[in-house]
Amino acid sequence: MLKPTVDCSSLRAEDEGKDVVLAGWVSSWRDHGGVIFMDLRDIGGITQVVFGREKSSLGTEKERELIEKANSIRKEYVISIKGKVQRRPEGTENKKLPTGAVEVIVEEVEILNECRELPFDFKNMEAVGENTRLKYRYLEMRSGRLRENLIFKHRFFNETRNFFSGKNFLEIETPFLTKSTPEGARDFLVPSRMNPGKFYALPQSPQLFKQILMVGGMMRYFQIVKCFRDEDLRQDRQPEFTQLDMEMSFADEKDIKNLLEEYLAKVFKKLMDVDLERPFKSISYEQALYKYGSDKPDLRNPIEIKDITDIARESSFMVFKNASQKGMVRGFKVGNGEKISLSDIDRLTNEIKDLGAKGLAWMRFRDKKLNSQITKFFTEKQLERISSRFSASEGDILFFVADKESVVLKALSCLRDKFYSPDDKRYEFVWVEDYPLFEKDEETGALKSMHHPFTAPKEDNFNLIKNNPLKIKSRAYDLVLNGSEIGGGSIRIHSLKEQKEILRLLGVSSSEADEKFGFLLKALSYGAPPHGGFAFGIDRLVEKMMGLESIRDVIPFPKTQKAYSPLTDAPSYVNTKQLKELGIGLDSEETLT
Repeated sequence: MLKPTVDCSSLRAEDEGKDVVLAGWVSSWRDHGGVIFMDLRDIGGITQVVFGREKSSLGTEKERELIEKANSIRKEYVISIKGKVQRRPEGTENKKLPTGAVEVIVEEVEILNECRELPFDFKNMEAVGENTRLKYRYLEMRSGRLRENLIFKHRFFNETRNFFSGKNFLEIETPFLTKSTPEGARDFLVPSRMNPGKFYALPQSPQLFKQILMVGGMMRYFQIVKCFRDEDLRQDRQPEFTQLDMEMSFADEKDIKNLLEEYLAKVFKKLMDVDLERPFKSISYEQALYKYGSDKPDLRNPIEIKDITDIARESSFMVFKNASQKGMVRGFKVGNGEKISLSDIDRLTNEIKDLGAKGLAWMRFRDKKLNSQITKFFTEKQLERISSRFSASEGDILFFVADKESVVLKALSCLRDKFYSPDDKRYEFVWVEDYPLFEKDEETGALKSMHHPFTAPKEDNFNLIKNNPLKIKSRAYDLVLNGSEIGGGSIRIHSLKEQKEILRLLGVSSSEADEKFGFLLKALSYGAPPHGGFAFGIDRLVEKMMGLESIRDVIPFPKTQKAYSPLTDAPSYVNTKQLKELGIGLDSEETLT
């Protein structure tokens, strides 16, 4: 094989006259009157190579053979060529390419592999369906669609490792085959052949292991790690994803947040040449919900939600009045409301009905007052108070939802997004904190952890644990970027007594606690230091940094929304022999034999 001496992105005008060897894929092939041009591509870029441009010392017979061989080459063939660098003729330079000032006159070519007919046109990838692109993911990469994304992600990994290593963190691997401790999403289970009837679980997070590392005195840990969740896939989720995991001993919330802000500022500056404003904004969980309808607010959106439950309670509009007794009435203002038609409002109403809302009320501010079909149910004084609360002015329209809290917030959050189309490149980070430690399960009424059962409560809140546990605030903190949660963390419980009490409140018996978490509880009994940490969803963060639309655009081999791989046809059936070795029997006979 002709082994490359340079890559396809490196040649410049000053390389004229050099003898080089290039190797790669034929990106394009053109015959101009017996002179054949090819664009040769590798991961770095493209160089134009030319057959038959000039008579050379090869001799007539060798030149004829070279042209014949060139004529047999087609797009996406893998070739290597040897030749001499020369400047392109004046007027034929390609200023769009770094190598566009030169070309290589081919003296020798080797066809390393042929390429069958392509299933789609690389130049029209937008027209290719996602399943087809995922089935031929290697071709999508070769087309250039994914190349820059994956290179960027590699650089992100490098910067991450450099930063945390420079802060005396140790990169430590944690197990992939571990114990099933189902909390929230379902575990992926792996049967054990050597222990019949028993199963490993693939980790949803290294949570318990990183806490145990703190007990082991490792003090500062990080890891770029794969995690797995067998959950019903919502839009833009994956059953396996990459996480940046970190944990620190003898640290509080301020220490961890400062460290992470410094890390993100360095990564954004190095990779994006963006200066992040620090410190990041902070908002309480309650403020986020009531002001933006979501604990993942996009702060680029200027629309804010206001509460009029008190005014609604005094009105004669029964929809509002009834909702104000056990729920709430909230809304927001939109400018240029005259552009919003009744058919637009009907469409928005139908959209929030899918979220459980019963309807959408509205008022327009015209001629210095609010007008709509429902304003007759309000006194002038009440309407003036509503106008004042929203700072309404001529042309504004106010939208309201009246229902139980969860429905109102979900509907208004959805509507708020409908009226905002981000057209800037800002990165708006916000810490969301002061989460409740517990929430009620809507089906059973039992307490459950809002984050996970190893999150520490606020130090001055633990006295509420017996009489009013729902009022306890946690030491959790999530980081949101442009409306997406990119990571979350907390200060952990390091006291064995406190951890047992939290598990008891969650309805976990002593025997069940020992069965599920005994290895952690035992570790906590051996002098666990105060500690806390954080985990970033790397795929989501990189997607946001690059302004992409889906995390699948930064994952080399993603699954579909049904957790299926068109490339490998996974998951797939296995043969009965494999199942017997594992001691597994299936109700269905649909296994390969």
